[in-house]
Amino acid sequence: MIRREPGYRPPPPPPPSPPRQAPPRQPPQRQAPPTPPPPPPQRQAPPPPPPRRPAPPPSATVPPKRKKRWGRRIFATLVILVLLVVGGLVGGAVWIDTSLHRVAVFDYSGRPAASAGTTWLLVGSDSRAGLTPEQQAELTTGGDLGNGRTDTILVVHIPGLGSGGPTTMVSLPRDSYVNIPGHGKDKINAAFAEGGAPLLAQTVEEATGLHLDHYAEVGFDGFAVVVDALGGVDVCPADAIDDPLAGINIPAGCQTLDGRTALGYVRSRATPRADLDRMVHQREFMAAVMHRASSPLVWVNPWRWYSVPHAAVGSLTVDSGDHVWDLAQLGWALHGSTTAITVPIGEFTGSDSGSVVVWDSEAADQLFQALRTDSAIPKSVIDAQP
Repeated sequence: MIRREPGYRPPPPPPPSPPRQAPPRQPPQRQAPPTPPPPPPQRQAPPPPPPRRPAPPPSATVPPKRKKRWGRRIFATLVILVLLVVGGLVGGAVWIDTSLHRVAVFDYSGRPAASAGTTWLLVGSDSRAGLTPEQQAELTTGGDLGNGRTDTILVVHIPGLGSGGPTTMVSLPRDSYVNIPGHGKDKINAAFAEGGAPLLAQTVEEATGLHLDHYAEVGFDGFAVVVDALGGVDVCPADAIDDPLAGINIPAGCQTLDGRTALGYVRSRATPRADLDRMVHQREFMAAVMHRASSPLVWVNPWRWYSVPHAAVGSLTVDSGDHVWDLAQLGWALHGSTTAITVPIGEFTGSDSGSVVVWDSEAADQLFQALRTDSAIPKSVIDAQP
């Protein structure tokens, strides 16, 4: 117990303290963004190149040229040229094929069986049909012979693929004494005068035993026109030929013949062996024409693109089953390696038909058998050539 002294007064109570105020609210502080990673170390730049010497100022200001795409232009030009050439060839072939003069040559029965390879009958007709008197005088053809006869008869055999043999040209003398179906024995060229191309083809098939696949005939006027259209044809006669009947006087040696002179050359018999030399000239000239027609120098002249096809179409007569691609195959075959021979001859004699040529039947059979089978021509046949 607390004792208090008398007169003790308690001290006054302390004054009440003022109410406590809440401290002011501070705005929220933004957090500092994260510190970015340090940049990668930079590679040192290469030292600058040495200074170049300034180019000399141009003498004149030339505006910049636009780069030309020559490659594309040349390619497009070549494509157009190829298309034009191909189109011209196709169009020309179609025109020739539709313009050829055709006759039904092989329209008869009893024909030989088809044999190996391809066999043509080529005929040079001496018909004056279509020639004026002035043209006959210019070409020295002589008078009109009615239906005409054949100055040239060639059998051309093209071997089949894979045989490996050459093309063979066989001359049949126009005075060959053979049987003409329905007319008896006579010179072979009389068949053309009696029955035209069909009777001649039938006579040749019967005499040779060959199956003829194609036929082509050219007349006097067409022969000369084709040669002139080609710009002439080169020949190399071994001897000079002076033949007033054929209208020619040509020296020996190589030379270019025009159409009129070429016609006289293949018709002339003014040589030591007469008809035999003429058949050699005909075969040589046929090969020369094909060589000339296939020469690129001929076709450099654009005029010949027109003149040669028109001359060929106007001069040729073919079988009804022949086409321009058959003629192209013939031309290609004659342009290459060929064997040129005459049918083996037994004797020259006389008959009711005048002077005639009688074949060597045994050697001729061997020759035609070799052609039928695409075999090599027997050496005995070649050695027996006149």
